[in-house]
Amino acid sequence: MFWSLFIVMSCIKTLYIPSYKSTDFEVHRNWLAITSSLPFNKWYTENTSEWTLDYPPYFAWFEFILSRVAQFVDSEMLRLDNLSYSSWATVLFQRMSVIVTDFILALGVKSCADHLPSLLGRSAEKYSGQFTKQNSLYLLIMANAGLFMVDHIHFQYNGFLSGILLLSIGAIAQGNFLLSSFWFSVLLNLKHIYLYIAPAFGIYMLRSYCFKSAQDGSILWRSFSIFRLLFLGVIVLANVLISFGPFVHVGQISQVFSRLFPFRRGLVHAYWAPNFWALYNILDKILLVAAKRLGLVDASVVTSMTGGLVQDISHAILPSISPLATAILTLICMTPALIKLWVSPHSPVMFLRCLVICAWSSFLLGWHVHEKAVLIIILPLAILALGSKQEAR
Repeated sequence: MFWSLFIVMSCIKTLYIPSYKSTDFEVHRNWLAITSSLPFNKWYTENTSEWTLDYPPYFAWFEFILSRVAQFVDSEMLRLDNLSYSSWATVLFQRMSVIVTDFILALGVKSCADHLPSLLGRSAEKYSGQFTKQNSLYLLIMANAGLFMVDHIHFQYNGFLSGILLLSIGAIAQGNFLLSSFWFSVLLNLKHIYLYIAPAFGIYMLRSYCFKSAQDGSILWRSFSIFRLLFLGVIVLANVLISFGPFVHVGQISQVFSRLFPFRRGLVHAYWAPNFWALYNILDKILLVAAKRLGLVDASVVTSMTGGLVQDISHAILPSISPLATAILTLICMTPALIKLWVSPHSPVMFLRCLVICAWSSFLLGWHVHEKAVLIIILPLAILALGSKQEAR
């Protein structure tokens, strides 16, 4: 069923080619132009368009590779000054690039499906028919409505990135921590939003790969292997050096990081993700209206957080929230799950649960959360849904 479903879903995706597309379509067209037209030391300084390059270097090189093909389709899309260019050939190329790279998503799903018993543990035994569970996972992820909306209508490359995440999870299921570390460090250098779930990977690999456990499950501190930690560290650092090393060499690392972490964008995205800060903003507005009616504040005081723009904002009544405050609250929210993971080594199902909770915590309390970040919760949860009715709900 796997390849049949992949082919059918790819065909369905082609029906979305002429559908609505958001500003992210122009974002990625501009990134094709930047990486094609300029040397790498100018990628993170170019600002002809407002849609500047703000993904890590691996993704920039991914766009560069795509641009090598795009020049044979319509070279006009690769001009820096050709803003908002969207010829039919350009639309077709960019849409098809998402559909083709979803092959990585398919490989990631298959990796997890092939090792479902290892991922789900005893919970997998509650449901008979492993083939049925595999097919269910294929459907839950490859036909995921969120991926369809965000990638094939809105226009992004989350399927390709999610595939690498699933490859990393699949390697965990096989007990191949070094391969999992490789895939996850590649993923972080493609899109840094996956820092949300890095604590789950870090704790699980440290506890399960670098330490041994006694028969009662307690940690054997003397069993710590510095060599295993070094192996993990070398894989991660190698990817970081390959990714960021050229920009360090030309003295641009601070410029790159200023693009990757633009904290002036504000507490919430222009279109609010349904998280704690959305409620916080609403409460601030309600308090402002009440304060005006009671004559406690000047009637001219306004807030601009619903203007539909990406910008820094200040609250009128409640304290304004800093990026550091959101990071601290997010880590506090994650901590119980991370502690539980530490005392539950060699349990991929506990790892998946912790990963989901880390993603949830970041979604609910993180800085400038985009609504598409919910995909980082939904896709790993699709695996857990096959082993527990509670998690399926």
